[in-house]
Amino acid sequence: MASHHFDVLIVGSGLAGLSAAMHLAPTHRVAVLTKRQLGDGSSGWAQGGIAAVLAEGDSFDAHVDDTLVAGAGLSDPAATRFVVEHAPQSIAWLRELGVPFSQEDGHLHLTREGGHSARRIVHVTDATGAAVQQALIAHVRRTPNITLFENHTLVDLITHEQVGAAGRRCVGLYALDEATDEVLTFSAPQTILATGGAGKVYLYTSNPDTATGDGIAAAWRAGCRVQNMEFIQFHPTCLYHPHAKSFLITEAVRGEGGRLLLPPSKGGTRFMPQHDARAELAPRDVVARAIDFEMKKHGLDCVLLDISHQPLAFILEHFPNIHARCLELGIDISKQPIPVVPAAHYTCGGVRTDLAGRTDLPGLYAVGEVACTGLHGANRLASNSLVECMVFARAAAQAIQQAPGAAVPALPAWDDSRVTDADECVVISHNWDELRRFMWDYVGIVRTNKRLERAAHRIALLQSEIHEFYGLFHVTRDLLELRNLVQVAELIVRSAQSRHESRGLHFSRDYPQLAEPAQPTILAPRP
Repeated sequence: MASHHFDVLIVGSGLAGLSAAMHLAPTHRVAVLTKRQLGDGSSGWAQGGIAAVLAEGDSFDAHVDDTLVAGAGLSDPAATRFVVEHAPQSIAWLRELGVPFSQEDGHLHLTREGGHSARRIVHVTDATGAAVQQALIAHVRRTPNITLFENHTLVDLITHEQVGAAGRRCVGLYALDEATDEVLTFSAPQTILATGGAGKVYLYTSNPDTATGDGIAAAWRAGCRVQNMEFIQFHPTCLYHPHAKSFLITEAVRGEGGRLLLPPSKGGTRFMPQHDARAELAPRDVVARAIDFEMKKHGLDCVLLDISHQPLAFILEHFPNIHARCLELGIDISKQPIPVVPAAHYTCGGVRTDLAGRTDLPGLYAVGEVACTGLHGANRLASNSLVECMVFARAAAQAIQQAPGAAVPALPAWDDSRVTDADECVVISHNWDELRRFMWDYVGIVRTNKRLERAAHRIALLQSEIHEFYGLFHVTRDLLELRNLVQVAELIVRSAQSRHESRGLHFSRDYPQLAEPAQPTILAPRP
């Protein structure tokens, strides 16, 4: 079995992981592991943009206040101010790397999204994530000291306990190399998890297939606490079409005047003003619940998002990719509304960290959607995610550069004496489908105690099956992802059951009121 040693291991190749790699490369030998290709994570799918205070009349205080309001009392003020005040530096860094942000009259064009009190969203038309990732990937591929391991899936972290060493520390990881179908050992004194969120735990999601909660589950198994896992953000507007899997309609469409309507068969009327004074510009949790309410009230499969009152030239300038994709499916958004539904979009909770990305386990950091820094609280403000990735990637890199050296003991090779079972694939496929369906039905936008109990019961049954498979059979990416998704599902349900109120993204019919003071949900693994 092959073994690799580096100064820093980074798991994940989205904006958080690649930013950290770029900051560390001048001083450390860095390995970046990603379970598919470099550009296959969620970062490249981000449409709207990156929030930063850059306009005259805007202020750090205003951005902080907007974030705290959206976070429904649970955002950490120190973490929020830390991100907001470092956001302009992150935009400047991306511009130095050559990201072609949209301009207007020689200045950055700033758009506005739901929950923001000012125009502060820097963007590259409606494909910001893709443009940022393309620039970063090009730089990473030609940067010395960064070694890339594509198609390598995280199996588990390795800690001192597993190698019989004293103290608690992360000293490496096991990863499945899909090209050779063998599990490799990677050792390093420092490891950064940048594995993204867990949207694939739900049947309908805007996330790519890679969003299976790998880092959250691995950190939990290694002894790290998780925080606020009940707060799953459902993006209000995912394109509803049988041939459009996971295609998001950016928040900026509503920011530029898009209106949510009932279908003509139900009057074709606008409904958001009846739910919130901010109408279509309300935070995502409010809009998602309003759409869910109208769909259930009228028995609808979707609602409509109409931007057709804007001129074609405006639509082509601001939303060229959405226009082109919808046109491929027979929808001309300059003349007709877009059918949309809510879909699981962002994991606001995650592995608990400090302001340098440190987890509870020495030598282990978490950055990006895998982490819970305290920024998002009970609901993420639009376009705060990409900037969080960059700010904490830089902070984690600086902490690692200042950390004293740590010796890494010899690590054991993976025990691969297991067999491959002929029935394994069909069982994994069935369990994967069952999990995502009952999580959507029981742990979705609106929750009840009874639904959560049903979900917890089914999760326990799945966990016993998966534990048996993992212990007996040769690991595959599908098995590893299912194992992680079921673990994350358990953490979501346990967190939801422990919150006896409705706050932000967690809405319970049994506890419809707010409870004060606001408290984070923190779960700790058994020792």
